[in-house]
Amino acid sequence: MNPATLPRDGRKIGFWTCTALVVGNTIGMGIFVLPASLAPFGYNALLGWGITVLGCLALARVLAQLARLLPQADGPYGYVQQTLGRLPAYVVLWSYWVSNWITLAALATGVAGYAASIFPSLARVPPAVLGLCALWTFVGVNLLGVRSGGRVQVVTTVLKLLPMLAVAGLGAWMLLQSPGSFAAHPPARPISLGDAMAASTLALFAMLGIESATIPASKVRDPGRTIPRATMAGTWITAAIYLVVSSVPLLLLPHAELAQSSAPFALVMERFAGEGTGRWIALFVVVSGLGALNGWTLLSGEMMRTMAESGTMPRVFARANRFGAPAGALVLTALLASVMVLMNYSRSAVAGFTFLSTVVTAANLPLYLGCSLALGVLWWRGHRGAGRTLLVAAVLGVAYTVFAFIGMGAQPFWLALALMAAGLPLYFLLGQRRRAEAEGA
Repeated sequence: MNPATLPRDGRKIGFWTCTALVVGNTIGMGIFVLPASLAPFGYNALLGWGITVLGCLALARVLAQLARLLPQADGPYGYVQQTLGRLPAYVVLWSYWVSNWITLAALATGVAGYAASIFPSLARVPPAVLGLCALWTFVGVNLLGVRSGGRVQVVTTVLKLLPMLAVAGLGAWMLLQSPGSFAAHPPARPISLGDAMAASTLALFAMLGIESATIPASKVRDPGRTIPRATMAGTWITAAIYLVVSSVPLLLLPHAELAQSSAPFALVMERFAGEGTGRWIALFVVVSGLGALNGWTLLSGEMMRTMAESGTMPRVFARANRFGAPAGALVLTALLASVMVLMNYSRSAVAGFTFLSTVVTAANLPLYLGCSLALGVLWWRGHRGAGRTLLVAAVLGVAYTVFAFIGMGAQPFWLALALMAAGLPLYFLLGQRRRAEAEGA
């Protein structure tokens, strides 16, 4: 039967919601501060962005091909399990799940800081309380089901694109009215491979989330067609937006001034679009953070549910409430994120956010590596109808992931290994329990 003729499941999500998950989860808080972090690298920042965009498009192609070839697999866990085995699937998904709830903590921290700066009355509320309120609000939304969280994601994704369009519009207007402004502050730092690699690694954090449409695969209508289209469309949209909006402040503002700014988009709007515009940009930063917080909450619950159904997490976390939401998984993930929020406030805001960002990036890379290797295994097993397309995508995915690990340095690499190793005791414990149950039966 043609999937298009199947009855619509009211609890499943389609192309637009999946695309909104990719765009909404990828565009979080990182992009709004990244131009300042990249400013010291000069034009190497643009080169680094180019490398990151090409690498992430290659990874998106890997994920899209896997979704097309294995439409019945329940997202990345199924892709890796069916090709590399149960243990590799558990290791990469455990690491990714840890990165999910650390991402929630980072987003809640960023949202609380921006909200307090926009609304002075909130400055009297302890930041940790604001962060926890934001976090648990979206846990409540997602407890009402995947479609409830999906609707919120579509709305917030549209809203968060508005400041991006404003910055892009400012760049276009300046290009027409005063093209010399883009060459008024040439950077002194020469172009070098080392600086381009470092800038690329920084930019990668802002691109994390391109896999978002694959995570709730069991809740997607016609996943073999919907997920590949949404993954590629969402990645292209995000990459195009990032390249444009990151270039505008980098080319229009003095690099020394940009590097000191905590809100580079607001600064460039205030400087060239008029006083007061920066406050509106900051408001939409909060909207962006809230949208990403909602999307990552949805994915965190679905990820834990998938692992519980496969037997690599306690079965209790696979249970759904009457709305079809994995209630136990959502609550446990939020509790762990809450602990990270509270721990984060023992650091300065910048140091805490930077630390969490590094951990998140390191914990995401094993998933990308595992999926790239999985696609290579499928090619080796005979899925060669598309010629060498699968092999090329797999090789590029592996190459970029290794490149990102090298660019991050030794500490994040060992951190990623430690995160993966931390989940092994639970894996073997649950394995022994499964074997005991099988013998008893």
